[in-house]
This record gives sequence, structure tokens and C-alpha cells, in this order.
Amino acid sequence: MDRLEAMSTFLTVVEQGSLSAAARRLKTPLTTVSRNVSELEAHLRTKLFNRSSRQLVLTDAGTSYVAACKRILTDVLEAERTASGEYTTPTGELAVTTPLGLGRIILMPIIADFLKTYPDIKVRMIPTDQKLSLAQEQIDVAVRIGELPDSSLVALRLGRTRRVVCASPAYLAARGTPRTPEDLAGHDCISYPGFSPPDVWTFVKGKATVAAPVHTRLTVGSAEAACTAARAGVGISIAFAYQLEAGPEAGTLTTLLDEFQPPSMPVNLVYTANRFLPIKVRAFLDYAAPRLKRVFAE
Repeated sequence: MDRLEAMSTFLTVVEQGSLSAAARRLKTPLTTVSRNVSELEAHLRTKLFNRSSRQLVLTDAGTSYVAACKRILTDVLEAERTASGEYTTPTGELAVTTPLGLGRIILMPIIADFLKTYPDIKVRMIPTDQKLSLAQEQIDVAVRIGELPDSSLVALRLGRTRRVVCASPAYLAARGTPRTPEDLAGHDCISYPGFSPPDVWTFVKGKATVAAPVHTRLTVGSAEAACTAARAGVGISIAFAYQLEAGPEAGTLTTLLDEFQPPSMPVNLVYTANRFLPIKVRAFLDYAAPRLKRVFAE
């Protein structure tokens, strides 16, 4: 069995959804595709698919093996191209994930200029406040805010950002400005679970962490939505400083209770530690990192 060929066939089956569709895509007899997958399963001593009359469904082992195959085949391809000098121009699809607000306000203009600079690269941008697995989701680069857990990922420090409490000038003019965390109980608040529970927000007094009860009028699913609601005058919200300082909406929200905020948090670009870093990833890191560092300078 040619293991690399079997891996490539396996990935094509996954992408096409069936053995017959993979055979058509590869222009290979169906029996050859089926044999490659069966021999790969025999070599691994595990099932990669649960087979039914209608479809193939990846097993848990198969799902993990997809990411491993992509990584291995990418490494082999990059090694061959580097050794042969086949190309010097970055090419291919680059997958980047980023927090929602950061993606729209800060990263999207950088990516737009990056695409103009590298016309042979395509970008798949995934804005989400969830921390996606780079391996499982086939993501090349992620922007992460906060302390990073120990992992196999490589981190490139960009700087820091801080949490802020904010509200629109119109809301503060109508309802007054809270001076202490305890004052929030008398205000309408906008809560995003990624920051704090909807009934209690945490603050720092001296070296102690304190829990302040809040009256939440609106709960939202992202930090960006919380800022949008705050700008509309719904109430007081928690946000990241960059959401107030960058983009066309800069200056539309006022920060509150700054002296009670926790320390700032690191911002990093993270990527998988491959022996052969794809040229498209290196090009993006070299292009985006200096520009992001100017935004998040410590």
C-alpha cells in the first residue's frame, strides 16, 4: 500500500462524501478507491467510516485522522516544493479565525490589503467569539485574546488589550454616571456571557476581586453585539478597548469605572507548529503581525 496515496484518497472520499464521487473526482476505478480505504483501515486497525446504504459517516478516529492527513500531506507538498524550488509566490487558501469585533474593525482592512499584495492567495475568514480548534477546523491562523493554555500551537505576541465598561453619552446624560461597581445595580446593563454572568460582573479593588450585582436588561451572543446595543443607548456594557478606539465608531462610547478594571490581556497570533510552515502562512504572518502590533502596542 502506498500510504500517501491512500491518505490522499481518504481525504477525497471525505470531501466528496462517497466512494463513487471520489472515484469520479480522481478518475480512478471505484474498486481502487474502496481498496485504498480498506487497506488504510486495516493498517490503522480501526474503522474510519461508519458505512450505511446511503452515506459514509466519519468515526471519531476518522475525524481525527482527517486533520492528521491534511497536516502530513501539506508537509510533504511543502517539503517537495521547497526542495525543488518549484515556486516562490505564496498561493492557496488561507483560513483565519478572529473574534467578531476585531475581525470587522481591525483585521478585515488588513486582509483586504493582503489580498491585493498576494493575488494568488484566497482567504477564508471565520469571525467568531468561540475558540475553534485549528486542527479540527483546518484553520491556519487565529487571533486570540487572553492567556494561552499550554499547547502545540506557536504564539506570536501582538500586544495587549484591556476590558472596559462603557455606555453612550446619551444614556449617561439621561441616567447618570456610576462611580463605583455597586452603582451598576441602579442601571440597565447589557451582558455578554463571554465576559461575565448576567447577574454579577467582577471588578478589582486594590488587590481584591469583587462581585458587583447588575441589572441586565439585554443579554447578547457576542462582544460586538453588546457594543452595538450600548451605542443605541440600551444600557451599560463590557467591551474590549479596541472596540472603542478603532474603526468608524471610535469615540461613540464613554468608558466608566476604569480604576476598577482587571489587568490588560495579551493578544496573539497563533498557528500550528509544523516543520514546514506553508509559505502562505508565513506571508500572512509577516504582513499582518506588524500592522496588528501597531494597534495593540503595549
